[in-house]
Order: sequence, then structure tokens, then C-alpha cells
Amino acid sequence: MQENSTFIKGTRISVVDDDESMREAIKGLMRSLGYRVEAAASAQEFLSSRHIRRTSCLIADMQMPGMTGLELYQRLSASGKPIPTILITAYPDNGVRERALAAGVIGYLSKPFEQDDLLACIRAALTRAHRGRR
Repeated sequence: MQENSTFIKGTRISVVDDDESMREAIKGLMRSLGYRVEAAASAQEFLSSRHIRRTSCLIADMQMPGMTGLELYQRLSASGKPIPTILITAYPDNGVRERALAAGVIGYLSKPFEQDDLLACIRAALTRAHRGRR
């Protein structure tokens, strides 16, 4: 699958998921499409990373020990450094989905999700990130 090269050059996507196999699968897919990718096993690990300010799109698991993906997004937004975020979950909940989307999250995908659905969310996130830099 070929992505639009306008979005890829210099674009860093961060993946935060406590499930190593899911984290590595998404990381591999993003790298195969030409994105720069960083991965973290927890929200706390991501928040303390040096890559946080260079991240154009964040893909985060909803259910993680310590801090959920939605709490991570809300913390970043409250700090004035919102990152366009896609939440992924093995435990979909319509109420949580509605709250997440109302808070500004780009997408809320249930595992297992289709690759094309993830890529559509990433394109929307990168469009938002690009607009925010103008």
C-alpha cells in the first residue's frame, strides 16, 4: 500500500501500547510505509521520551496500566502540546468512544482493525498536524 509522500517525509508516528505484539505490528506497518516510528510500552514511557515534541501522530491503546490512551491524550492537550491521536482498543465501549471523539481524538478503532481504517485515521491526523503548524 502506497501512502502520499507529502505526509511521509520527516513524519514521526509514535505507538503506545502495553501489548508488545500489537505495538511491534503497528510499528512494522508504519516503517514499511516510510514513516519514522517510535514505540513505548506505557503512557509514562512516552511522556518521558525525547520524541514527544517531534511526534506528528500518536496511536495509543485505550487500556493500559497506569494511564489510559484517552488520559494520555487529555494530558497532552492540557499541557498545550496536543498531538493528533488515534485510540485503539480490544474492549470497545460506545460511551468511551463518544467521549474520546468529543475530546478531539481523531479515531477510535476496535482491535482487530482493518489496515485501511488505521491508514485513513493517520491521514486525518497528519492533515490536522500539518494545519496546526501553519
